Amino acid sequence: MIIETLVSACLMISGIFGLVGSFGLLKLPDPMMRLHAPTKATTLGVGGALVASMLYMHFINDTFSFHELMITLFLFLTAPVTGKFIAKTHLHLNHKASDLPPTGTDRPWATYESDAMREKIEAEEDASAS
Repeated sequence: MIIETLVSACLMISGIFGLVGSFGLLKLPDPMMRLHAPTKATTLGVGGALVASMLYMHFINDTFSFHELMITLFLFLTAPVTGKFIAKTHLHLNHKASDLPPTGTDRPWATYESDAMREKIEAEEDASAS
């Protein structure tokens, strides 16, 4: 009885997170704002459903399934990376480096820094340290 209630609660919570993430993806005005909805809320929604499945399999069917654990790990590793790629693409398509606020250092934003610029900065830092 208590396990069924726990599984039901995980499914309800995951459904709420999934609904909020989907709603945010549709209704938020800016692509950078919309990016947070699927990478945060929907990831937690799917994660909650997978946790509910693991609990059900373990306590009701007396088996432990690694499938859900592997899916959860894969999801939690790939969603942030995908979000970062989408954010960098948005920055490069819609903003110039001069449009962004200053970084507070002599270095530019990392997404706008070329390999040659990075090597030059590192060489200057090495020369000043010596």
